Amino acid sequence: MSPLYCEKFRIPKHLEIADGAVVPAPVGEQPMMKTGNWRIERPVIDHEKCTTCLNCFIFCPDSCWHLDPKSEKMVWDPIYCKGCRICVEECPADALRLENELNFKGGVARLDKPY
Repeated sequence: MSPLYCEKFRIPKHLEIADGAVVPAPVGEQPMMKTGNWRIERPVIDHEKCTTCLNCFIFCPDSCWHLDPKSEKMVWDPIYCKGCRICVEECPADALRLENELNFKGGVARLDKPY
């Protein structure tokens, strides 16, 4: 952070971060942030069409997609997917489609206990 910026906003010296620095974020699953029960539709992947471009991984705000290194296929995490549809919109191969949550056995992923 430039010194001018720190002076203008009076940021304490111990809270300054360098320009272009990477700010550490929580790593791993956050049990209190389960948003899967918000969803009314879930993304369904057609692995035949998927080109593993990783757009679903890149654009997902909840990191619900990851590449399985063994199968080299994209894997979806139902616990944290809130059904925002961003992955479906950003898939250039049209490998993702939305289906109503009630079409699946077990329906929406439910929390063990409410907040």
